[in-house]
Amino acid sequence: SLLHLSQMLCRSVRRVLPYKKVLTSVCAGVSSKAKHELPELPYKYDALKPAICEEIMQLHHKVHHATYVKNLNAAEEKYAEAQAEGGLMDAIQKDFGDFKSFKQQLTTATVAIQGSGWGWLGYNKVTKGLEIRTTANQDPLQPTTGLVPLLGFDVWEHAYYLQYKSARIDYVNAIYDIVSWANVTERFNAAIGA
Repeated sequence: SLLHLSQMLCRSVRRVLPYKKVLTSVCAGVSSKAKHELPELPYKYDALKPAICEEIMQLHHKVHHATYVKNLNAAEEKYAEAQAEGGLMDAIQKDFGDFKSFKQQLTTATVAIQGSGWGWLGYNKVTKGLEIRTTANQDPLQPTTGLVPLLGFDVWEHAYYLQYKSARIDYVNAIYDIVSWANVTERFNAAIGA
């Protein structure tokens, strides 16, 4: 967390958490829209002399730590905007428990596809619920399962191999960062007739 980062900075400038680790740990439980602020140090910048000079402390606090705070605020805004909301989120919670469980189930199913294919979130008009399915090769979702496609993950090697090699899970996890949930919500609303 940001508090943990601040405490580590105060103890030693050599032990600053990487940005990605901070973002991952904080974004996993984002529920507040409160802005984070750069905390004041409990001592002056020159207090750690001669082991750490004032200039290094200012650089790490005013520049590096301040950048983490700024980027954390920006990431939380983006994260909050990127999640499904409204009726789609209600359906995800009803059918999967919560967004995290939905994401885990879709990721697991998609990564497990043998060979090429697609991982899907679809809407079942009969049960009026969301379902996760996979299709092999280029098989379309609706004609093969009856589900209305809402979100699809392409796991043909040409979609990810040049960048991710055999780390299909990294590719799938990265795709969540660029999903247009507004578009998925539009398809969901059309499928339910809203």
